[in-house]
Amino acid sequence: MEKRIIWRGLLAGAVGGLFAFVFARIFAEPQIQQAIDYEGARDTAQEALDKAAGIAVEAGGEDPFARAVQGNVGIGVALIFFGAAMGALFAVGYTLYLGRAGRVRPRTLALLVAGGGFLGTYLMPFLKYPANPPAIGHEDTIGQRSSFYLLMVAAPVLFLVLTVWLGKRLQPRFGTWNATLIAGGVFIAATAIVMLILPSFGDLAANKQYHQATETPAPLTDPSGKIVFPGFPADLLFNFRLYSIGAQLVLWTVIGLVFAPMAERLLAPKTPAAERVNA
Repeated sequence: MEKRIIWRGLLAGAVGGLFAFVFARIFAEPQIQQAIDYEGARDTAQEALDKAAGIAVEAGGEDPFARAVQGNVGIGVALIFFGAAMGALFAVGYTLYLGRAGRVRPRTLALLVAGGGFLGTYLMPFLKYPANPPAIGHEDTIGQRSSFYLLMVAAPVLFLVLTVWLGKRLQPRFGTWNATLIAGGVFIAATAIVMLILPSFGDLAANKQYHQATETPAPLTDPSGKIVFPGFPADLLFNFRLYSIGAQLVLWTVIGLVFAPMAERLLAPKTPAAERVNA
């Protein structure tokens, strides 16, 4: 049974990844291209400043894949495989909750688990470490940023599991509604504590020289303090993050909607009597 659930989760995740790719290709990819254009123009301005100051300029390496490949095949394959991975994770979570969530239909449980997946694996980590387009982030902090982000993903997922367990334990004493509110409050408080403990990326040691709370590029200035190149556009950053949330919302919504009827047929099949009545 578990294997059949996981295979259905993989399929739902791959379909969700395909829909997320379509959304990202239409809305997010143009924002990525603008960010890359900004990064190239800024690098050119920085090289001009370095040459004027007598600093040796290193030749930049070329990308092994063209932008057309990256923006179409690359992001498409990546999102489909990512969706399949999230679908497998969704199926594991679904299996864990199956039979432990009270009298919830398989279809309804699928939608609830999909909502929890979006909340725990993306939205809560996003509130602490929002998605950034190219040109934002320093090479020296990639390892630290990846570690902190993974920790911010793992914590809410764990808290979601504990929230369901706590709600079940409190239900006999406080009732379903009050137990849900209490467990939800504990989840929010625990996640908020983790957010407060983890540092902002701008506070990492490699970023102390920039004197700002994020790694968003500030305006580029010459030795006299004159701005020679603007900082990263705020509208572009906002749009990229908005569409990043949208792509993830599409992914998890499709996972829930595709998996729900498959779970209903697998776990609550019609009896012969019911089939005759419907006929």
